[in-house]
Amino acid sequence: MISKPIISVRSLTKRFASTIALNQVDFEIRAGEIHALVGENGAGKSTLINLLAGELQPDAGEIFYRGEPIRIRDPHHAQQLGISVVYQELALCPNLSAAENISLHRAATASLCAPLNRTRLRDEAGRGLERIGLTGIDLNVPIRRLSLAQQQLIEIAKALATNARVLVLDEPNSALTFEESKHLFRVISQLRQQQVGILYVSHRLEEVLELANRVTVMRDGQVVDSRAASEFTVQELVRKMVGREVNHLFSRQVPGHPNTHPVLMVQNLTEPSLLRNVTFVVRKGEMLGVAGLPGSGKEELVECLCGLRRFSGQISIEEKRVKFRSPVEVINLGIAIIPADRRGSGLFSVLTITDNIVAANLRLVSSFGVLSKRRMLSLAKDYLRQLRVRAYSEKQRAGTLSGGNQQKVILARGLARRPRLLLLHEPTRGIDVGAKAEIYEILGRLAASGVSILIVSSELPELIGQCDRILAMHAGRITGEFKRADATAERILASAMGNQVANSH
Repeated sequence: MISKPIISVRSLTKRFASTIALNQVDFEIRAGEIHALVGENGAGKSTLINLLAGELQPDAGEIFYRGEPIRIRDPHHAQQLGISVVYQELALCPNLSAAENISLHRAATASLCAPLNRTRLRDEAGRGLERIGLTGIDLNVPIRRLSLAQQQLIEIAKALATNARVLVLDEPNSALTFEESKHLFRVISQLRQQQVGILYVSHRLEEVLELANRVTVMRDGQVVDSRAASEFTVQELVRKMVGREVNHLFSRQVPGHPNTHPVLMVQNLTEPSLLRNVTFVVRKGEMLGVAGLPGSGKEELVECLCGLRRFSGQISIEEKRVKFRSPVEVINLGIAIIPADRRGSGLFSVLTITDNIVAANLRLVSSFGVLSKRRMLSLAKDYLRQLRVRAYSEKQRAGTLSGGNQQKVILARGLARRPRLLLLHEPTRGIDVGAKAEIYEILGRLAASGVSILIVSSELPELIGQCDRILAMHAGRITGEFKRADATAERILASAMGNQVANSH
């Protein structure tokens, strides 16, 4: 028996200036159903979520709660109705304990006349974690000391603590490992059995089809299809999302032919916590990938190459020995850094697109220490055009862009310095297939022009399709090196797990 919708929208429309973010959208979430919402960045998914969460108000159309028309005034009102949103960027307080984070809604309503009972809060938090299968955590430990997967599940427990009947999950496993994702999926399935209505937003289409009961596809602010997940294939979803065939998404159409000139040479790089005698070279015009499982050392390697960790060993740029003592020093050596944490360490969300692009390039747009607005706008417009950034104005706040366009803005900032080497850490995390294809096309052009590219990523198909060579890491060491023609997921994974594999050189 099909349950009635808990929440539904009819002809919902939302505009931002001249841009129509949502156009006559019909959508619903039913009790005991996992309803997946997919689409490219900028398709309107975030706008729809923000309307359901009370963050925004519609310009036209209606929202119904259990069949009755309603206006969701603000996020607090949404929570009162039983609508909770877990955003991709976690909204936890790092200095507070797990129990305090889960019970934040109670703290918001506490008063001097009715102070918080901390023992009761811990008991309630414990029951909340048991509900999602997360036990054995010290509820008094500050959140910042927990793993990302544990933080993600605590965010869900916090949402459920408000007696949520509708749970919105926005890219909930974009930073989780395979096993952590599997546990999250078990939690989501348990919540569905408890008659919670779940809106699941993800760019991982295979997982969407495995997990969801129903899938709705959005494009350009409109719903283009909505039906049972079993009726879709991944290729059909991609075609519906982008409005065209995206063939060979991960396959670089014109493989590079790097010369033998070394741009970056790393010899015997060792750091106290994990890395041991890491040695490799990136050549001019080459795309080199680094793969590894969690704990392999690839994150620590990135931090060393960004000047964020102390290490021993030797690094040379263009065969000249250099020191990587700070990110500024690294950037001044001609290396552009594209970090994994787009919002936390890559983007100035409250600043304009122009300000973000010129932030590391002030000398290019100033004279005698005075910034030129004309040159700033000219530089921004040039890279917006080159990278095909979708924005209504170069004065738009960067934080309002879709994830793929935010990544392009960060890339534009680095490219404006005309780097000799691009260091990209998880460059396509949390962005859609269309944006991935565009970013890889850009990287392919850069490599062809002679820019060296080092990609550290968890996405094996992308590394295999893009890179000239791939290094596998395990336990702080490089355990395998594979040329493009010989690289397979099985061989790379075996090497990344510490197994002996015949490498290709």
